[in-house]
Amino acid sequence: MLGIKGRQGEWYEETSKNITFIVTKDCQLACKYCYLVGKNSKEKMSWKTAKLAVDYILSCEKEMTETSVIFDFIGGEPFLEINLVDRICDYLKIRMYELNHHWFNSYRFSFTTNGLNYDSPMVQQFIAKNYHHLSIVITIDGNKLKHDLNRIYKIVGKGSYDDVVKNIPLWLEQFPESGTKVTISSTDIPYIKESVLHLYSLGIHEVHINVVFENVWKEDDDQLFEDQLTQLADEIIDGGYYNDYSCSFFSENIGKPLDRVWDNQNYCGAGMMLSVDAAGNFYPCTRFAAYSLRSKKPIIIGNVREGIDKNKLRPFLTLDRTTQSRQECIDCEVASGCAWCQGENYDAADTNTIYQRATAICKMHKARVRANNYYWNKLYRKLELEGMREEFENSKPKSNDVIC
Repeated sequence: MLGIKGRQGEWYEETSKNITFIVTKDCQLACKYCYLVGKNSKEKMSWKTAKLAVDYILSCEKEMTETSVIFDFIGGEPFLEINLVDRICDYLKIRMYELNHHWFNSYRFSFTTNGLNYDSPMVQQFIAKNYHHLSIVITIDGNKLKHDLNRIYKIVGKGSYDDVVKNIPLWLEQFPESGTKVTISSTDIPYIKESVLHLYSLGIHEVHINVVFENVWKEDDDQLFEDQLTQLADEIIDGGYYNDYSCSFFSENIGKPLDRVWDNQNYCGAGMMLSVDAAGNFYPCTRFAAYSLRSKKPIIIGNVREGIDKNKLRPFLTLDRTTQSRQECIDCEVASGCAWCQGENYDAADTNTIYQRATAICKMHKARVRANNYYWNKLYRKLELEGMREEFENSKPKSNDVIC
């Protein structure tokens, strides 16, 4: 267990509980690949519901024994409800202090935002007040062409790049070590290489990038994907970006056969996490709330008044790779690093089961593995020739490369 001291005080990331407040289902944008199919401007969390949620969660100290906690605020766009968020965070801090709770001073307030109102006075006041316990990611999808292809305003339909990029310098000044999240769908594959390089040029050193889990992929998308990643690999290695920049598509920990002893854990944290919405309902993950589901009914495991029903939670605690994967996935020679989303598994399943793994990204994962092998082979050949391999390996940060 690693204790990290810094802005967030004593922080134990590997034993942290993730608790999500869905403060609103509204957003200024209507991103074309967004899995939140039921976004709306009506369902907003009230202070009464939020207070009940906090009181219940903090009363479960004996059950929620994780050393640290992440209080995650999402929407829609969470900063649309910055006044409520500010009030919730103040109440959490006060109550954890009053209760002498073991999470006091070992907590993080986490946000993923579209960045549109990042520079607003209320958001900036909130950041100043909570800075030492704060993690904020602004989502910018790459260059203007790629970003504006999908991340469009819901009313006027125009792209949002110009309004987001103006806030990147302020964000990086405040959170220089933060990375961004990039989403890839079928239509924007051709822009991957230029988009990652563009994000580097903005001063973003860490790019977390992944393909959508939904079944949107067309014939030959995997080949186009591999071509883009191979070109990106060339640019990163030939340009020396690997010294100071990272892209989560390239990882030494993927593309290998499974170790049957160590690789049977569930990729997703559903059931270990907890989410609460405006109605005060608890979910094993936000992806099981109604606004995240295309065809299935939400899975509610309790509410802020009656608490968590452990019988409804129990099936999620039995999930691992074996209980939900087909044999061909277990035996796959490049299985390591092949991700899944528990909510998408449920939504795409033939029945109302959480034990059927969705495999829409199979060919995309295999394409990533081929490009990933190319990347590391080329990089290590270069480092060997330059006599720098040992120094590079010693300087690499330790990471499990799991990005959700």
